[in-house]
Amino acid sequence: MNEQLSMLGGGAAQPLPARLRPQRIEEIVGQQHLLGPGKVLRRIIEQDMVSSMIFWGPPGVGKTTLANVIANHTRASFINFSAVTSGIKEIRTVMQQAEDNRRFGEKTIVFVDEIHRFNKAQQDAFLPFVEKGSIILIGATTENPSFEVNGALLSRCKVFVLKALTEEDLTTLLRRALTSPKGFGGQKIEIGDEVLALIARFANGDARTALSTLEMAVLNGELENGVTTVTRETVEQCTSRKSLLYDKSGEEHYNLISALHKSMRNSDPDAAVYWLARMLEAGEDPLYVARRVTRFASEDVGLADPRALEIAVAAYQACHYIGMPECSVHLTEAVVYLSLAPKSNALYVAYETAKKDALTQLADPVPLHIRNGVTSLMKDLGYGKGYQYAHDTEDKLTDMRCLPDSLLGTEYYRPTDQGLETRFKDRLAQIKAWKKERETGE
Repeated sequence: MNEQLSMLGGGAAQPLPARLRPQRIEEIVGQQHLLGPGKVLRRIIEQDMVSSMIFWGPPGVGKTTLANVIANHTRASFINFSAVTSGIKEIRTVMQQAEDNRRFGEKTIVFVDEIHRFNKAQQDAFLPFVEKGSIILIGATTENPSFEVNGALLSRCKVFVLKALTEEDLTTLLRRALTSPKGFGGQKIEIGDEVLALIARFANGDARTALSTLEMAVLNGELENGVTTVTRETVEQCTSRKSLLYDKSGEEHYNLISALHKSMRNSDPDAAVYWLARMLEAGEDPLYVARRVTRFASEDVGLADPRALEIAVAAYQACHYIGMPECSVHLTEAVVYLSLAPKSNALYVAYETAKKDALTQLADPVPLHIRNGVTSLMKDLGYGKGYQYAHDTEDKLTDMRCLPDSLLGTEYYRPTDQGLETRFKDRLAQIKAWKKERETGE
């Protein structure tokens, strides 16, 4: 029943986090807002009433552990699926297996780790099987599912938000590791409360980091007369760099990307590079940063320097090709370029203004002369009648009106005097003067 979960089981050769992975709800530390007595997720699991859901939370808080617990409680076939190593072909194979199970009256739960790494097509491949009940989908993600999971799929899943573990939670977990037969229960280890607290603070809400750090500290502790002593100095040597305050699903995530964005907007490359480093060194996905940088290129630079978008897209591609840590220099190049580029938000303002009109002027029809008369009936109704083909004119311009009558004369794009946008401003002025001259001549 729990095929493909053997990797989650015990074994002396496994790392400490894997050996201590809880198998029952009672063993899970933290997440009491979901798993406390009488809480909704606990009831769902205990009653084997699991439906499609997504676990959203920072690394090391128990997303995969919860899937493992569900696997142990449910009477369904359980399939562990990784978004990192699987593609459309693997999805189809799993779906066929689920269909076969359904014919024999057996439920199939498919757990997809890091579901945000799937593209739209891959996520769409799950949708029909979720809709008709062939599978129960459980996804795990460190990214906001509102942005990273397709709306159609998300609407069919209940989202449970997992919180970073507190220092108290982590200390409890570390003490359990020292006494459990699966951990260091068979060894004599001396480690003070202040040292455990130090490890808990370093882990910054991540159980996996806490247990891995403890394991490293014990392995590097001083062994004398059968007793291993772990001191503060031992832990500090094992944690050679400071744990950065960063929760990729929480407020600090958005604070830092905001700081990067506003530093570039303020043409401060030093501050921008610092905030970039803060995110990347804390483990942020470089593709996330690259996407935000690409947005900035059009929102805050735009036609003041059209090359900004080219450089941002190139940086994204470089991040995709080679990943961290090598791609940090490509992001730095893009961030510094955008910081020093002339700034214009004219494109952003143009779209936002047009969006308001588009949402409030839904009844305005497309003028007949710019409709596409592809059938005889359409042509008889006047579709395309009076259309002027700009390429047939000497100036490559016509005085044909393209906005609805209610919006004639509206200006959305108002170029600035920054950088190369002055050229577009001059060109737009020439076009408007040419059209005004024809209108006056009429």
